[in-house]
Amino acid sequence: VQLQASGGGLVQPGGSLRLSCAASGRTFTHYVMAWFRQAPGKEREFVSSIRWTAGTTTYADSVKGRFTISRDYAKNIVYLQMNSLDPGDTAVYYCAAGYSIVVVTTGSRYAHWGQGTQVTVSS
Repeated sequence: VQLQASGGGLVQPGGSLRLSCAASGRTFTHYVMAWFRQAPGKEREFVSSIRWTAGTTTYADSVKGRFTISRDYAKNIVYLQMNSLDPGDTAVYYCAAGYSIVVVTTGSRYAHWGQGTQVTVSS
């Protein structure tokens, strides 16, 4: 499984970005695809996940109502639309994939990780 994250960059507070995670190497039936982030000096934290087949989504409280995760079933791409960004969202964002995960917020459950993309929110 290969995961390629892209779409990061520098954005002003209140702005938007859309991250993409291109997945390849297998079919992803029963997989969970997720986004995590890690800010400097902080531990990695869960952001959002989507069950590939059912489309069920989960969000961290800190991003609910601002971020939206989705997937393109045909292209094997997972998106994270991020709106109303603030400096607290500054981090390296990683996409991850794991098979048949129950507790989607736990990073150690995911076997596959992308390389990360930097998101910086600053004026």
